[in-house]
Amino acid sequence: MLNFEFKNPTKILFGRGEIAKISKEVPEDANVLMIYGGGSIKNNGVYDQVKEALKGHQVYEFGGVPANPEYEVLINALDLIKEKDITFLLAVGGGSVIDGTKFLSAAANYEGEPWEILTKPVRTFEGEGMPFGTVLTLPATGSEMNSGYVISRRETNEKLSTGGPGLFPQFSVLDPEVVRSIPPRQIVNGLTDAYTHVLEQYMTAPSSADLQERIAESILISLQETAPKVLSGDFDYDAAGNFMWCCTMALNGLIQKGVITDWAVHAMGHELTAYFGIDHARTLAIIAPSHYRYNFESKKGKLAQYAERVWGIKDGTTEEKAEAGIRKLEEFFHSLNIQTRLSEYTEDYEGTAERVERAFTERNWLGLGEYKKLTPQDAYKIVEMSY
Repeated sequence: MLNFEFKNPTKILFGRGEIAKISKEVPEDANVLMIYGGGSIKNNGVYDQVKEALKGHQVYEFGGVPANPEYEVLINALDLIKEKDITFLLAVGGGSVIDGTKFLSAAANYEGEPWEILTKPVRTFEGEGMPFGTVLTLPATGSEMNSGYVISRRETNEKLSTGGPGLFPQFSVLDPEVVRSIPPRQIVNGLTDAYTHVLEQYMTAPSSADLQERIAESILISLQETAPKVLSGDFDYDAAGNFMWCCTMALNGLIQKGVITDWAVHAMGHELTAYFGIDHARTLAIIAPSHYRYNFESKKGKLAQYAERVWGIKDGTTEEKAEAGIRKLEEFFHSLNIQTRLSEYTEDYEGTAERVERAFTERNWLGLGEYKKLTPQDAYKIVEMSY
């Protein structure tokens, strides 16, 4: 097991009715900016619950944060933060709203051009960001219990990430009841996103960190078993709770400690979202199978372990089980009606591999993956395999 440090200060309020408790978590004298997305929270009752909980506080609102939070939109929120002397941020939404709020937390006290935070990138340390909490409405990214975030900039076709230990939410409310009103497409995205988050931290090489390995595998199994229940059309509170908690546990930092991690799938997937506007989770499903096939020799031990422990495939050589693991991964995505080829999303896929290679080269991303050996030329080949 590798050396590691682990600190996760986010307080979780899990279950029905927990939104009411945020009144005790937000400082009484705070000027609060409530940040949300397209307005679905006004239809599912979450908005009213939050407003009721904060009726004794000074609350301003900023709505309209889009999926893949846009820098241009967030700059408007940053202006409002300065105009109203905001002292506390409250994200009410899914990963995009929470990621956008983390950027605003980092940018609120930043002296330079805000986009530098993403391009340099700038890490935000404890005490540097504006304090914030979250009310999760869309399980997927795990942003409610980690300190990283991703921001898009439409004018430059960029999607960049950063973070820092000063960007953990002070608290996050996880009420499984919100799953009741989430459209099936978004539930599928959440399942796929969380599943791939685990794979990025797990699908590397066999490790001596047995507990982390077993926790990762159990999250994958739970997502597989929970998927048909949350997609059945009949709301199941327990299934919704398992789905929500799996998404949080998939990326709160625990399973990546003491092990090597990959994240090249995300790097390539972000480019597909930036170019074509494809849902983030679906870009991961496009890239992951080709990534594992391209890096088969270095990953076959873990692929075989995945096939054996997660899918119960006991027979065959290491290579045969590894190949079966990739097939089972694709079958799982297909069972969710997730396509795994870029050409199934756009007719303009030709030339995408070249664009990714060029983008990685220009950003000096010359060594990605768990061994920092994946070059822009390797990314070209993986993306091309994904057509």
